Amino acid sequence: MAEGGFFIGVVAARAGTNPKTIRYYETIGLLPNPRRGENRYRLYSQDVVELLAFIKKAQEFGFTLSEIKEIVALRRMGREPCVHVRALLERKISDLEQMLDDLVTLKENLKRLLARSQKREKRRRIKAVICPHIEGISPEPKRQG
Repeated sequence: MAEGGFFIGVVAARAGTNPKTIRYYETIGLLPNPRRGENRYRLYSQDVVELLAFIKKAQEFGFTLSEIKEIVALRRMGREPCVHVRALLERKISDLEQMLDDLVTLKENLKRLLARSQKREKRRRIKAVICPHIEGISPEPKRQG
């Protein structure tokens, strides 16, 4: 530890990230600007290591850097961010459910396309601009949730 803090390489190693990421987080305002030593090197406290661990954990749960920045900003203002986090979680779950529905519909359309293309090969060829397998069938509309 340097006098008054950790150098960026030490912080990066402890947080399991790299110095470039730390500098980027500073640039976007996710991390506070660090103190500088007499040599102008960045000096970080243990709090920054803990904040980086929080960021990493939040990303593992699918939070974007923008969302994490909002959560951190609430905490910095002395507010509990838990109500905000719950709302984000509910929205993320809803978005994932919609994505899953869309993926199921896509999978069903692809299976139908494959089955029809196999039947079509056994019968006659259909004239198409590029590929009759794709042009010869319309996808099912998206299911409404």
